[in-house]
Amino acid sequence: MTYSPSLPAIGAVLVGLAAGFVVAPALAQKQYGPGVSDTEIKIGNTMAYSGPVSPYGVIGKTAAAYFRMTNEKGGINGRKINFISYDDAYSPPKTVEQTRKLVESDGVLLIFNGLGTPPQTAVQKYLNSRGVPQLFVATGASKWGNPREFPWTMGFGPTYEGEGRIYARYVLDKHPVGKIAILYQNDDYGRDYLNGFKDGLGDKAKSQIVAEATYEGTDTTVDSQILRLQASGADVFFNVTTAKFSAQAIKKMAEIGWKPVHLLNSVSNSVGAVMTPAGPANAKGVLSAAYGKDPTDPQWRDDPAYKEWLAFMNTYYPEGDKTSTFTVYGFIAAQTMVQVLKQAGDNLTRENVMRQAAGLKDLDLGMLLPGIAINTSATDYFPIEQMQLQRFNGDKWDLFGPIISGEGRS
Repeated sequence: MTYSPSLPAIGAVLVGLAAGFVVAPALAQKQYGPGVSDTEIKIGNTMAYSGPVSPYGVIGKTAAAYFRMTNEKGGINGRKINFISYDDAYSPPKTVEQTRKLVESDGVLLIFNGLGTPPQTAVQKYLNSRGVPQLFVATGASKWGNPREFPWTMGFGPTYEGEGRIYARYVLDKHPVGKIAILYQNDDYGRDYLNGFKDGLGDKAKSQIVAEATYEGTDTTVDSQILRLQASGADVFFNVTTAKFSAQAIKKMAEIGWKPVHLLNSVSNSVGAVMTPAGPANAKGVLSAAYGKDPTDPQWRDDPAYKEWLAFMNTYYPEGDKTSTFTVYGFIAAQTMVQVLKQAGDNLTRENVMRQAAGLKDLDLGMLLPGIAINTSATDYFPIEQMQLQRFNGDKWDLFGPIISGEGRS
């Protein structure tokens, strides 16, 4: 699929062609969309600064700090980023309200890195109907990479389905007769992981999966679910939970002495936000996957990119958690957004921003793991598609195995 501009944009091109001799001067002029001027670029965002997944709020705070740094260094081609971020508490109705405010009142150019599958699903059709870029959505749902149906929406990290397949392949290789229990959030986020995991297991899904349990994002605890899953006799546990519930699950498993092979989804493998509150000793041996560098891993201490990230944190977000992969994620996402805006030059229309976002080639950002780069195209709206497995040693994550992709079996 090739990128198709909106009808107004097509009309503007036709008018220019009809004018003949004025086409060249017109193309040289600056072209601005909503929220853009010679001095400013307005970017909108909704983030869970409160509510059940508030640990992820540091992502928005990190991005805000990165944009402040960018502005202090001269901005984007002389324009300062005005980052307007509202708290939606991971509540879809609030996301709708705040997103409409960003688009219709604040007049932002685009929505950047909105957090959460249910909240961002609630505004996807609205943003696409208005031709507003919904860029680098902060969830791994597969629906963010469907340019044919939603040309204004682009994901960022690896898909949950792909990551689920990676864990399934590990189980088939290392625990081919293991009895598997699964805990997952009862929404698109949880089901995407579940579907990918089952797809990766293939015909063995029916025989190996012995128990499944769900929870709601508004629940208080998942203690009862952990007890039911332990009672199933499973010796492999696939844990698809957000940060708060991941820490609860790890702590409860330690209390009851349940020690299965523990596979934890990557969105909740932060040392600072999950392993520390769960008790690092309790989390020893947990397996997960990563695509960014873990700031607690001493192998990166002399790495130039790590030093750059640490200097950024110390200067622009000193109160931020330097043990959290969430701050690394926010840093990488903001870097990518700045790159897109730089590529757009003086053509800061919504149409051109999407063209540039869909034209990233081997973008090598230092805090990505070696061997992983960002690539997009008009038909590929998944910027990051590779990961590496890792094991928590009670202090930090140890990477192992090759860089792998979670592409489907067929």
